[in-house]
Amino acid sequence: MHAVGIVAAAGSGSRLGADRPKALVPLAGRPLVRWAVDGLLAGGVTEVVVTIPAAHRAEFEAVLPAGVLVVEGGATRTASVRAGLAAADPAATAVLVHDAARPLTPPDVVARVLTALAAGAPAVVPVLPVVDTTVLVGEDGVIAEAVPRAPLRRVQTPQGFDLQTLVRAYAALPDGAELTDDAAVVRAAGVPVITVPGDERSAKVTVSHDLTLAELAVTLDGPSGTVAR
Repeated sequence: MHAVGIVAAAGSGSRLGADRPKALVPLAGRPLVRWAVDGLLAGGVTEVVVTIPAAHRAEFEAVLPAGVLVVEGGATRTASVRAGLAAADPAATAVLVHDAARPLTPPDVVARVLTALAAGAPAVVPVLPVVDTTVLVGEDGVIAEAVPRAPLRRVQTPQGFDLQTLVRAYAALPDGAELTDDAAVVRAAGVPVITVPGDERSAKVTVSHDLTLAELAVTLDGPSGTVAR
């Protein structure tokens, strides 16, 4: 399977309190974006496109492996993914969209997504069960009801798609529409999305506490980190 990965890395890093784009923040000596790219390649992705803030091209090119294509992202995630799709090799059969902010996603998760796509699924997302009690809360702050946990899942990345399916779904998305993830984009186009097991190590780095936990995870996992598994 010829699979291209798109890594969304144009975020500002403001919630992380960083003085640079979040994807360039170091984790155990490597920027978050490098961890994410290495994980995709180790999991079986053929080539990678990284969407970046335009003003930081030189910094990204300096830390990414040879052969990774760097393109200017947009003001929103949707715009950045559109830019990545436009730059992807049209000969590819599959595309995996990944967040640079999930640096420790194991290659096994990437491989599971690719396997499901190779088996014919048009869209695939890795998920984890919801383990906490989950409730609906009214505007007054009072619990209205508890939500059954059994059918609920937490959605992660990379999310995988038949390339042309995702291209058509984005083309059909109304101008200005911003959905929460790429699975929502294809679902809006009527495409079914299947799930595969995710991994707790795929936790998203959003605030400084998340980065501290990721540093601890790398320390416990050894000097090569999760991606080397």
